[in-house]
Amino acid sequence: MRELGRRLAATLRAGDLVVLTGALGAGKTTLAQGIGDGLQVRGPVTSPTFVIARVHPSLTGGPALVHADAYRLASPAEVDDLDLDASLDTSVTVVEWGGGLVEGLAADRLEITIAMGTPAAGVAEATGRAGAGTGTAGAAEATGAAGLPAPGDVPAPDSQPRRVLLEGFGERWERAADSARMALGSGPQAL
Repeated sequence: MRELGRRLAATLRAGDLVVLTGALGAGKTTLAQGIGDGLQVRGPVTSPTFVIARVHPSLTGGPALVHADAYRLASPAEVDDLDLDASLDTSVTVVEWGGGLVEGLAADRLEITIAMGTPAAGVAEATGRAGAGTGTAGAAEATGAAGLPAPGDVPAPDSQPRRVLLEGFGERWERAADSARMALGSGPQAL
């Protein structure tokens, strides 16, 4: 996931909003760390669950990374209280658990859904956060899928296969789709 984040960072620019969705342990923070590595920001990039948002200034004159975690937020009004839109134009903003909460921050956004397992394993896609009313697939459903190890026998997070779905919204991501696919090694047609 970290390497994927590094590659993705090559396509990101100031003003980009990236929304990360996935079950606990799917790799959202690891992906954000890779984005931070690729953007060359001051770190370490760690999970902002309890502080909710952190700003990581660029070490090279590029955009800062604003890394937020909306897990404990209950409404878009609480997102507004964070003033993430105040720095949106000058930074790359990455929000974990932001589905259903942060879409109003920008018309153009990249939504990334991370699911543990492979399509053959029958893992349910994690499409939201618990209680958000968006039809969620919780951690128990993802780890209980056929073919995955029992909870006590779970291998290291980076050794488990992941499915990553990238969905671009708005004019910026319509134009950037091919370059993002190429940067991620997916070729011009697959994403």
